[in-house]
Amino acid sequence: MQVSVETTSGLERRLNISVPASRVNDAVSVKLVEASKTVRLNGFRPGKVPMSVVRQRFGDAVRMAVLNDVMNESFYEAIQQQELKPAGRPEIDPKNIMDSNKDVEFTATFEVFPEVELGDYSKVEVVRRSADVTDADVEKMIGNLRDQRATWDEVERPAATGDKVNLDYKGTKDGEEFAGGSAEGSDLELGSGQMIPGFEDGIVGLSAGDEKTLSLSFPEDYHAEELKGAAVEFAVKVNKVTEKQLAELNDEFYEQFGVKEGGEEAFRAEVKKNMERELANACKSQVKQQVMDGLLAAHDGLLIPAALITQEIDALRQQQVQQFGALAEQLDVKTILPDEMFTEQAERRVRLGLILNALIEKNEIEADADKVRTAIEEIAAGYEDKDMVINHYYSNPQQLQSIEGMVIEDEVVSKILVDSQLTDETSTYDEVVAQSAQAMQ
Repeated sequence: MQVSVETTSGLERRLNISVPASRVNDAVSVKLVEASKTVRLNGFRPGKVPMSVVRQRFGDAVRMAVLNDVMNESFYEAIQQQELKPAGRPEIDPKNIMDSNKDVEFTATFEVFPEVELGDYSKVEVVRRSADVTDADVEKMIGNLRDQRATWDEVERPAATGDKVNLDYKGTKDGEEFAGGSAEGSDLELGSGQMIPGFEDGIVGLSAGDEKTLSLSFPEDYHAEELKGAAVEFAVKVNKVTEKQLAELNDEFYEQFGVKEGGEEAFRAEVKKNMERELANACKSQVKQQVMDGLLAAHDGLLIPAALITQEIDALRQQQVQQFGALAEQLDVKTILPDEMFTEQAERRVRLGLILNALIEKNEIEADADKVRTAIEEIAAGYEDKDMVINHYYSNPQQLQSIEGMVIEDEVVSKILVDSQLTDETSTYDEVVAQSAQAMQ
């Protein structure tokens, strides 16, 4: 077999491969002999069909099948011989494939993985934030939990900010109703900002049965062009006023959060423990994000194979498609979710993956079994049946591999931090969690 390699552009390579005709012809003969033992043709007993007839009837089809196998085999022999690492499947262009008297020639065009020259990490800037979960933080969180499970009780008094009102309203512009400006039996929490400025304030002080006309103007930046800055009136009737009743702190409430014994003290301790876990994860996530951003900046000129980007786009799109459920089969997914939606994220993930793989290989980083166990136990701590979660990870190779990958990434981050420009900063629980939430958007 003869092989030559060309660099066509960037990461693209073209292999010119020539396979001796004898290799193909011998393989075709073997296949035809095997076929002759089982082929059935009218006028011949099974296994007694003359080879000349078998070759005439099935020779071309057998040759095509053999050629496919030979080209695949010789391609992989060639890349090993040339020490190339393909990224994605090759594009095969065959020549002289049906002439049994000539060597089989074909070209294979593909991209290769880039050689990653690791950059200087001393310029990576990282701010490592730390915070404590205070009693005030716990109290605020408990208030949020009570608010999430609040009930609404009807009251016979004027509505105040924070109340929920049920109302009918009709909006008019120049005396004519406009689209989307009317409703009946609509619930509105006063102070929520759901309506245009002035609407909710105009309801404050009204009681059930009261009616009022609100003269208002839409904002200049309103989404509907015909209503931007428009002067309108809303005829409003209040049907009902309800006030929020926060959920009571009792055993029934505590049990909703997995606390079955110990009362309020145990509940507060559980809330604080969960908040501390969330805080630790947020701090760790922020550091990791900054390290990854720094690595990308340090390898800004790294070429990445288009084939890998395409694969990553398909993977990201498939994640989105899964959210459609059974409806996905009825949709033109590539029209609804075009490549452009995922290109930037895909490029980032591919580039980062190449950099991390180079770092892991250079530093011979492996997943430490004890750290993998600790990571799984930290995940399990958020569940009632912790042992079941731990067993799930260890009995599922794919899930376990994902944790091992996370542990290896943590090791990479730790190594980069040693050489980076690291600044420690004290913050608050709310600030750290809010920054993490914003980074995920």
